[in-house]
Amino acid sequence: MGFYAQRVIPRLIEWSMSGAALANHRRQLLADVTGRVLEIGFGTGLNLAYYPETITDLTVIDPNPGVNAIAQRRIDRSPLSIKARPISGEALPMNDCSFDTVVSTWTLCSIDSVNQAIAEIHRVLKPTGRFIFIEHGLSPDLGISAWQNRLTPLQKIIADGCRINRPIADLIEQQFELLSIDRFYEPSLPKVAGYFYKGMAKPRQPAG
Repeated sequence: MGFYAQRVIPRLIEWSMSGAALANHRRQLLADVTGRVLEIGFGTGLNLAYYPETITDLTVIDPNPGVNAIAQRRIDRSPLSIKARPISGEALPMNDCSFDTVVSTWTLCSIDSVNQAIAEIHRVLKPTGRFIFIEHGLSPDLGISAWQNRLTPLQKIIADGCRINRPIADLIEQQFELLSIDRFYEPSLPKVAGYFYKGMAKPRQPAG
């Protein structure tokens, strides 16, 4: 992992993801989180202020040492019991059925093996657990999605692997049953990067 990924990207994330509109989404998404919680793609820890103190414990993961250094300052100030691990979402070391809730906020866009990461989320969730998420991805509007497809190769370079053209709901539904989902453009962002998927899903159980 080079200088740009470790030193520049963390500061870009902190700046670009700190706005009031995104904070409001975080607040709404995390208000009712319960039990043992895993957050993938913890980044600089901007979600931490919005977790209810009633959760049992919180495990957070991110493979980028640069964002982990910024996040640690927030972890040190938090009243929550937090375990931070410098790992990626494709190969989680946790046991099966370990968590009541898994959280992903603007993370699935940047994981290379996203299907494997979603399968890992499914594996570590309890059968009664919930996957809650807010992501940006592929717009249903053909004019916007065409630009998303054109710009994604550049976006991957400047935003450390971020793809703005992933069909997030379709990817999640391969492993999960969607319980709720809102799809919308975030008014504070350009449409090409601001089509959001916000929802909750439960693990899909084997037939029979």
